[in-house]
Amino acid sequence: ISTDDAYVEGSIYTISPKINGTVLKVYVKDNQFVKKGTLLVELDPSVYQRDYEQAKAGYEATKTQIEELQAAIRAETERLHATEKKVSQVKESIEAMRAGIKAQKAGLDAAKAKLQEAEKAYRRAKNLFQKHVIPEDRYDRAEAAYLVAKASVKAQEASLEAEESKLRAQEASLEEVLAMVRAEKAALEQMKKKLQTLKASLKAKRAQMEKAGLLLSYTKIYAPEAGFVTKKAVEEGENLRAGQPIMAVVPLEGVYVVANYKETKVHKIRPGMKVRIKVDAYPGKVFWGRVESIMAGTGAVFSLFPPENATGNFVKVVQRIPVKIVLEPGQIDPEHPLRLGMSVVPTVYVKLSDQRGPQKVEDFLGR
Repeated sequence: ISTDDAYVEGSIYTISPKINGTVLKVYVKDNQFVKKGTLLVELDPSVYQRDYEQAKAGYEATKTQIEELQAAIRAETERLHATEKKVSQVKESIEAMRAGIKAQKAGLDAAKAKLQEAEKAYRRAKNLFQKHVIPEDRYDRAEAAYLVAKASVKAQEASLEAEESKLRAQEASLEEVLAMVRAEKAALEQMKKKLQTLKASLKAKRAQMEKAGLLLSYTKIYAPEAGFVTKKAVEEGENLRAGQPIMAVVPLEGVYVVANYKETKVHKIRPGMKVRIKVDAYPGKVFWGRVESIMAGTGAVFSLFPPENATGNFVKVVQRIPVKIVLEPGQIDPEHPLRLGMSVVPTVYVKLSDQRGPQKVEDFLGR
C-alpha cells in the first residue's frame, strides 16, 4: 500500500535564553552542524557574575562566622567543664572542712570539760593552801594544770574560729563558682541559639548563591542535541528576553516518516510491517523502514480547526490517518540526508510473504 501524502518529520529543539540579557557572542551560523553540548550563544555575564560573587561572599562570611562560633562553643564548653569540676572540688573541700570543724568542736567540748575540772581542783587547792592544809607544791601543780587547760581552750577556740572563717570563705567561693557555672551555661545556650540562627541563614544564603550560580550558568546557551542550526535569529549586542526563540537545532539522526493513509486502506496496516520509502529529492534511492504505530484518530480531528459538518451541506470525504514509520538501523545515509518536511512515497508490504523485505537488487533500487 503506497501513498504520496507522506513527509519526513523529526525533533526540533527550539533554543531560547532562560534569562534576560545582552548577546555577547554568537558562536554558530545558520545550517551549521553542532555536537551536543556545543556553545551556541553567550550572554553578557557581568550582572549575573556580580550577583553570584556577592551571594558567594555572603555565604562564605556566614560560613566563617559559624566556624568561629563553633570554636567558641567548644572553648566555652571546656571552660564550663573546668568550672563544674572546680565546683566539685570546692564542695569536697567544704565537706572536709565541716568534718574537721565538727571534730574540733568535739575536742573543744572535751577541753572545756577538762578546764572545769581543773578550775575546781585549782579553787579547792587554793582554799586548802590558804588554810595551810596542803603544801605549796601541790597548790602550784593545781594552778599549773588549770592554766594549761585554760590556754588549751583558748587555743582551740581560736583554731575553731579560724576554721569556721575559712569555711565561710569557702562557701562564699562556692557561690561565686556556682554563679560562674550559671553564667557560662547561659552564655553557652545563647551561643547555641545563635549557631542555629546562623545555620538557617547559611542555608538561605547557600540557596541564594546556588540560584545566582544557576542564573550565571544560563548566560551560556548550549546545544541540547547534535544537529543542524536553523532559523538563527540572533546577533551580537541584541537584547534578549527570557523564552525568546533565537534559533533551532534539528537532529537528522532520529528522523521518521509520517504517512497519511486513506481510512479505507489503513485497516490492512499493522505495526512492525516492512516499508519501502522513496524520497522525491533522491530519485532511485530507497530507504527501508517499518511501521511503528498508527495514530488514534484522523488528521482532521487533531487539526487547529476540526471540521463541523452542519446539516444540509455535508459532503463525505475520505479521511486520512497518520501512520508513523521509523527507519531500520543503518538506513541513515550522510550522502542522502533526510531533511524535515521532505516529501516521500512509502510503500507498506501488507502481505506476509513480503515481510522479509527486499529479495532482489531491483527492489533495493525501487524499480
